Amino acid sequence: MEEDRLIDSELDEEEIQYDNKLRPDKLSEYIGQKKVKENLEIFISAAKMRNESLDHVLFYGPPGLGKTTLANKLPKSKWFHYSGDYRIGTKYLEEPILDNIKERAMEVSFLKDLLKTDSIYISSNITVDNLAPISTFLGKIGSTKKGGLTHKEFLRRQDLHKNAEIEAMKDVPGFIEKSERIYGYDHFINDAGGSICELIDTDAMEALIENTMIVYIEENQEFRKTLIERARTHPKPLYYNKDFLMKNLEIYEDEMNLSSESMDPDEFVRWIFPKLLEYRKIKYESIANKHGYTIQASETVNVKSESDFLGLILNSIKSQ
Repeated sequence: MEEDRLIDSELDEEEIQYDNKLRPDKLSEYIGQKKVKENLEIFISAAKMRNESLDHVLFYGPPGLGKTTLANKLPKSKWFHYSGDYRIGTKYLEEPILDNIKERAMEVSFLKDLLKTDSIYISSNITVDNLAPISTFLGKIGSTKKGGLTHKEFLRRQDLHKNAEIEAMKDVPGFIEKSERIYGYDHFINDAGGSICELIDTDAMEALIENTMIVYIEENQEFRKTLIERARTHPKPLYYNKDFLMKNLEIYEDEMNLSSESMDPDEFVRWIFPKLLEYRKIKYESIANKHGYTIQASETVNVKSESDFLGLILNSIKSQ
């Protein structure tokens, strides 16, 4: 049961304008789960007074804004926590992650002999709070002498991650049903990764729209500066939309007079990360405008309880 509980990313101007026209003006126009659409505001108000909860909610937004921390503030006795990244790493990327680790281990003669004779085995220890094996697998494009991946290998891993994320999000309706039928949970929180905005126009996104109330956690300028500074000091592997990546990679190579095979992987992450935030923000807002609601990251830090969480959602609904 513990593993199940822990199953705990460019739009043109015309499309953006179309999205804004579709933004619901009132609750009855809300596009989403039927149960939520019909009773959402009454249900939240009553739930807050009775200390009860919403049923199925999806959090999304930039990485590092505290989505998992917020989800963990909801009582585990009442909320089934589904982590998209955890599902990706333990189900759909488990074998590629282990293969990558084994390949590196085979470069060490001492470990090579032990592995070939089945004297040791290798496994990853992915948890909701430790997704390092996924990041390590994704890697960074750049000079292999500086720890980077070749252009071809980087794109291969990016494709694997996208396919894994699609499958992990398509699994959500099944886990909602299972959490209710087997474990008796009435409430479900989907802690989605920052690249979920790249699933627009996929079956996975349709499943999320139909089965969950979608909540976008939006960063303000202060939070944005913090995220950018964090990327500058600790550049981490990321998933990129392929068109976005190729366009910006070409710009970076021209500006720096470098090829992808010779550039510093960390320097490229530092350069592209602010652009990635801006690029994804358009998509994040489009999804929320059409299918959900927006709350501010600065407000989530004050959430201490389920009641605080419900109040935050209710205020968002009233303001939109």
